[in-house]
Amino acid sequence: MPDHLVPSARARAVVHGAYDTHVHVAPDVMARRIDDVDLAHRCAEVGLAGFVLKSHYVATAERAAVVRKVVPDVDVLGAITLNGAMGGINPVAVEVAARQGARIVWMPTVDSGNQRRSTATDLPGATPAMWGAFQSDLHSQGIVPDPVEVVDAEGRVLDRVRQVLRVIARHDVTLATGHLSGAEIAAVVRAAGEEGVRRIVVTHPEFTSQRLTPARQRELAEAGALLERCFTTPHSGKVDWADLFATIRSVGVAHSVLSSDLGQPFNPPVEDGLALFADRLFDAGFTEDEIHVMAVVNSRRLVTPAGTTPV
Repeated sequence: MPDHLVPSARARAVVHGAYDTHVHVAPDVMARRIDDVDLAHRCAEVGLAGFVLKSHYVATAERAAVVRKVVPDVDVLGAITLNGAMGGINPVAVEVAARQGARIVWMPTVDSGNQRRSTATDLPGATPAMWGAFQSDLHSQGIVPDPVEVVDAEGRVLDRVRQVLRVIARHDVTLATGHLSGAEIAAVVRAAGEEGVRRIVVTHPEFTSQRLTPARQRELAEAGALLERCFTTPHSGKVDWADLFATIRSVGVAHSVLSSDLGQPFNPPVEDGLALFADRLFDAGFTEDEIHVMAVVNSRRLVTPAGTTPV
């Protein structure tokens, strides 16, 4: 018997051709359920077009290029996250990653000033994020990078962040907002528009250290951002499924994009994440067309450069 629920055939079909734009797989500094190459083979078997390798600590475009050579039928894509290990808000690192083919640049996550300052707690019974233990281990050894800030004391976006945004715009890469606060996200999204960034996704807005209200999410959607709905956020108990579905309805299906955020050893297989999400959405009354938009159409918006054809 499988150790997790198995997606329905209907769910597999509705997410066919989607990209999972947020996965955490091996090699990594934490235990992972599967590695890059094996996941690519699994995605080919279930009909996913590709996935984006998310790491809190290293750039992944080089890994992605190797996997594409091994499994050419699946479009494995790299990314970079601007935490302390990457030098924080580091335009050079972003330029190098973009030239190597990275498709998403995440603002700081585990080292963001907001994440470091956050006193918010998970809902009772929620599964804690794996990176928390790794961060604690680093801190116990005195390895504590400075918090990575994106705005000044008056809430103005820092010049160095704007420099990164200009690199993102020039390479037509997607900006993801990481673990910033609601006010920081609004400021960065506004600045991104001013600097010519064309693809913006608000990273799991229901996550514990963010918890953006539907009203705030609607404002960000009106500014041109997609709102990322990660399977793990409700699956791990950080938000109630019913509350998530109500928020999607409030903000609008057209402004939401599904991802899994999977790869943890105790969670379902990564390649099942989008389909399991689809089954939940079906149960909540969402239609095939609505799920297709969130899973397939909008994921391709984030990763497919203008003038190219996705896998």
